[in-house]
Amino acid sequence: MVPDPTPDTMCHKMPEDDKSYHQTGLNVHHDGERYHVPAHNVVNCTSDFWKWQTSGERQKWPKWIDNDVHPAPPQRVNGKDLSATWIGHATVLVQTGGLNILTDPFFSKRASPFQFAGPKRVRNPGVALKDLPPIDLILLSHNHYDHMDLPALRKLVRHHDAPILTPHGNARIVKRWIRQANVIEHGWHEPFEHSSDLVITPTPALHWSKRTFKDRNKALWSAFMIEAGRHKVYFGADTGFGTGEHFTQTRDRYGAPDLALLPIGAYEPRWFMKAQHINPDEAARAHNLLGATASLAIHHATIQLTDEAIDAPVEALQAAKLKHGIADHAFRATSVGETWTVSPTGQSHDSHSPD
Repeated sequence: MVPDPTPDTMCHKMPEDDKSYHQTGLNVHHDGERYHVPAHNVVNCTSDFWKWQTSGERQKWPKWIDNDVHPAPPQRVNGKDLSATWIGHATVLVQTGGLNILTDPFFSKRASPFQFAGPKRVRNPGVALKDLPPIDLILLSHNHYDHMDLPALRKLVRHHDAPILTPHGNARIVKRWIRQANVIEHGWHEPFEHSSDLVITPTPALHWSKRTFKDRNKALWSAFMIEAGRHKVYFGADTGFGTGEHFTQTRDRYGAPDLALLPIGAYEPRWFMKAQHINPDEAARAHNLLGATASLAIHHATIQLTDEAIDAPVEALQAAKLKHGIADHAFRATSVGETWTVSPTGQSHDSHSPD
């Protein structure tokens, strides 16, 4: 989520513990023009936006960080292995069964409609776009600039010719920039069968969408469940926690994932961000609700979107793991560019992911 430069005039706030989540089963509604989840409203009015922006609580991030050096990810991961390389922010290369899947590819200098203003990355991608192995499928969760990076998508389509799976309403934006793109739109719980070995389904998330002044919530947003051969991978993208029902619902419907990609950053101040981004404690709770064997921390330490310090999410995650009884190796905040090959116990077992 990039801070909205054009917040709504009216203020809508999500109740702290709204029982109607359970009544709706987290179904998304479409009124013929816009999407909404009943009882879920993101705080996004002009007065609150400027209250946040002028609070003086924003921690200072470094201007630039050099990444640690890691071996390049393999071209393919065959057999029963499952590997994930965190490239930065919500961009992860998932490799299993000979398939390469890329989530929310963000490679540009800024998460902004302009390359001279807006949130600027403080580190290079962990794997340069030109150094990626062949990409078979791109997952695009929603249209915010830190997730829908159109210049990067254009290069990926040109060099890899990979189809893009995204929730309803996003194809028109992508196709306006990349006419040759193969964009497949699906709604929540509508499976996409890429092949007999790969089925991916958009799943519920508590978020919102906006790309321009006039298109708030005209496109859908989602998380994804990836079923690749014998493995299940959950990509959490951007989401609030609510009551946590959407994590439980996903586990009950699709089974517990072998690996969950869970966001831990861009969460302060809570009064403004709670409805749209989980914090590290909620990420730990989501790990448990999903029944994940292992989880990888994403959506942090790349661009400053909110108030917390750059290292705060990882530090808070360590405390959250202790609080919620999660083994240290089961929920990792890896280094940017590090490839983690996950064993059935969630531990690393190859040279790409030293502990």
